[in-house]
Amino acid sequence: MVSRDQYTGQYTGPKVAGVLVTVAETKGSAPREAGATMWVTDTGAEGTIGGGNLEYQAIQQARKLLADTEKTRIAQTYPLGPLLEQCCGGSVVLTLEKMNADRARASRDAALHERVRYPLYMFGAGHVGKAVYAALKPLPFNVYWVDAREDEFPPVTEPHVITDHASDPVDVVKNAVAQALYLIFTHSHQLDYEITKAVLARGDALYCGLIGSKTKRARFENRLLRETAVGESALSVLTCPIGVPGVNGKEPEIIAASVAAELLQRRKSQDQKG
Repeated sequence: MVSRDQYTGQYTGPKVAGVLVTVAETKGSAPREAGATMWVTDTGAEGTIGGGNLEYQAIQQARKLLADTEKTRIAQTYPLGPLLEQCCGGSVVLTLEKMNADRARASRDAALHERVRYPLYMFGAGHVGKAVYAALKPLPFNVYWVDAREDEFPPVTEPHVITDHASDPVDVVKNAVAQALYLIFTHSHQLDYEITKAVLARGDALYCGLIGSKTKRARFENRLLRETAVGESALSVLTCPIGVPGVNGKEPEIIAASVAAELLQRRKSQDQKG
């Protein structure tokens, strides 16, 4: 049997051998977009190209390729309706390529970088901040996460998440990119206020999510107007309480799920406006 290190020139041993499955092209309705990937080994799979029979067939095909001593890469078209009996009705072109785990990870990271990502500034790394970070990790946002307490940040390895414990949060807002989204849940109501004021004063925020109750919102609005920090029209971008309506619960994980859904809704609405 041919040694698998001849397939890539980088293969370091049988435990890291696998096949990277990539959605190369889609036509019509499909369960995942082009660029979605899945890593398949003899014993498992990581990631998803949409589930269902398509994914099952892709895993089987990947393992056949892994056992093949001649081929290193194949491409195959799957008509979703006629062949796989999936209701999407379109078709998907998959590429399957043998490689080691390091190369596959680099390929998947590159694919993630190519996704359209939206700028999100997040203030606060307490229990809610950590839960929101966990919910946002796989989602299409470039997150700039600010908290003066360096020890509060969990280990962060995602290239689209940057942590900052040194900068003044208000300066971060003033220097933020245009058309960004903001989440505010610091350890201080006064700091929450100063950040909220800076965000609303910019006039270009697509979303300003402030943790708290309707009472907190009313107090902030009254203070902002009393200090003439912002005009009344600027208050329309403020969301407080945060999260989609109807999702109740004060547990950080529930708040995080609700906020992630709200952010996705806001971006979809903005995309539809063009």
